[in-house]
Amino acid sequence: MHFSLSIVDILIIVGCPLLVIIVGLMASRNQEKTANAYFLASGKLPWYVIGAAFVSTSVSSEQIVGTVGATYEHGMGIANWEWFGLSFMPLILFFIPVYLKNRITTVPEFFAKRFNSRCSYIYSLIMLVAYIFVFMVPVFYGGTLAFCQLTGWNFYFVLWLTVIIIGLYTVKGGLASVVWADALQCLMLVGGGVILFFIALHKIPGGWSAMVQANPERFHLYRPPGDRIAPFLGLIVASFGVFLFYQAANQVMIQRVLGARSTWDGIMGIIFAGFINRLRPLITSFIGLIVYHWIHEMHMAEPLANRDMAFPFALANLTPAWGLRGIILAGFIAAVMSTIGALSNSTATIFALDVYKKIIRPNASGNELVTVGRVAAMIALVIAAIVCPLVEHMGGIFIYFQKGVTFLATPFISVLLLGIFWKRTNAQGALFGVTFGTLIALGLGFGGPVLSHRIAWLNFLDLHWLYLGFIAQVIIMIGIVVVSLLTPPPLPSQSGPYQWRLSLLTAYDDGTGIKRPWYKSLLLWFIVLYATIGVIYWHFW
Repeated sequence: MHFSLSIVDILIIVGCPLLVIIVGLMASRNQEKTANAYFLASGKLPWYVIGAAFVSTSVSSEQIVGTVGATYEHGMGIANWEWFGLSFMPLILFFIPVYLKNRITTVPEFFAKRFNSRCSYIYSLIMLVAYIFVFMVPVFYGGTLAFCQLTGWNFYFVLWLTVIIIGLYTVKGGLASVVWADALQCLMLVGGGVILFFIALHKIPGGWSAMVQANPERFHLYRPPGDRIAPFLGLIVASFGVFLFYQAANQVMIQRVLGARSTWDGIMGIIFAGFINRLRPLITSFIGLIVYHWIHEMHMAEPLANRDMAFPFALANLTPAWGLRGIILAGFIAAVMSTIGALSNSTATIFALDVYKKIIRPNASGNELVTVGRVAAMIALVIAAIVCPLVEHMGGIFIYFQKGVTFLATPFISVLLLGIFWKRTNAQGALFGVTFGTLIALGLGFGGPVLSHRIAWLNFLDLHWLYLGFIAQVIIMIGIVVVSLLTPPPLPSQSGPYQWRLSLLTAYDDGTGIKRPWYKSLLLWFIVLYATIGVIYWHFW
């Protein structure tokens, strides 16, 4: 694969990360020197920063390299991971109002207040491990692999340089640095990705319509229930399982919302993220369709031996060398930096506030917590970098990440859903969910397919991982209900404040009495967002 960078490309690649570092450090320059400022940006984040940071955090090398590769191999159905917005509904309508009304700082804090400290500790410990081995590792691997394949640079040099660059602003500045850097990185990512899509599409004679005519079966969002990669029914059930967990119960994502200056800003930020996400397939999926057509229909190259090479192939073969490669690579680097930065910051937050302060040193001062958080963030970065080369033995980036998150998410989202909607859910039921539920999810998710091939009467377990996650979720929720009913009910102080009710949807400005003009109506933009999603699915169904 021939690939070269001009002087202009190199200047852009070097200059953009430097700009991100400067913005990140400046964002934290005048903030208060407190734990609240470091971990939650003093609760002053506006909606547009929340929305942009929410998107850039969720789009990284796993999304770009892994999803482009999966789309190259399986077609447009993979774009559902970018476009399918059903999980945003419960996040906007139910979780954000409950979180912000109760001034929740971390998801473990919610577990502690709604149930008990043991549930909180289990969440904290499992997520700390997961952020390093399930989240950070594939992001490091995908970003480093793509960059090295293109430039010929040494894998480990790029890997450890990335660790150092991210650590410069993330570890020092905290959440304020991370989210303002994320907002800039979102602009770079979307801009570079959209430019790459249209430049690459221009290389196809006849453009989009020619690709559709050549392989119409590859250009549908709907895939039948039995599809092995992207069954539409699986996506629906996952919207109340792994997808909802990722948006509403994952500290990395929800921490942006928890730092909102008001409930209105938190909700509007997610709606804004929903609109930005309408562009995401152009960046993370559709390049794979172009590469497929270029190789398999135009016969311009040999089929790819590794689908994760589809994105590097597009950058090397479908872009001109006059600065555009630098812009796109800068956007790609920005995606890696934003996600890793968010993960390291959330690792610091959970470890400092929910492990160190509550278990190790309850009397720790704010400055001590900040120092501990910084050390935890740096250690997490180093461990993930050491482990990341192992991903190539795990079945590819897309599968590695999706399966890992699915079975990790199932027990926690089961507990949270029942916790905010059923006041009878108690600590004993929640404890069953996060302990035995984790064993059930992992056992069914990873053991089920293995047993289905070895024991004939268990062949019904040979299902897509989203279905297995849903089955595990149903079993876990039933178990939580049974255990809760067999044990004493929770105290009113544990259930009442954390129950969702319709009146929470009117408390947009936290009782300040602010009157907003019609064009700032949350209902208006919520309707416009879902009307847009409806039109997209009607067109590409």
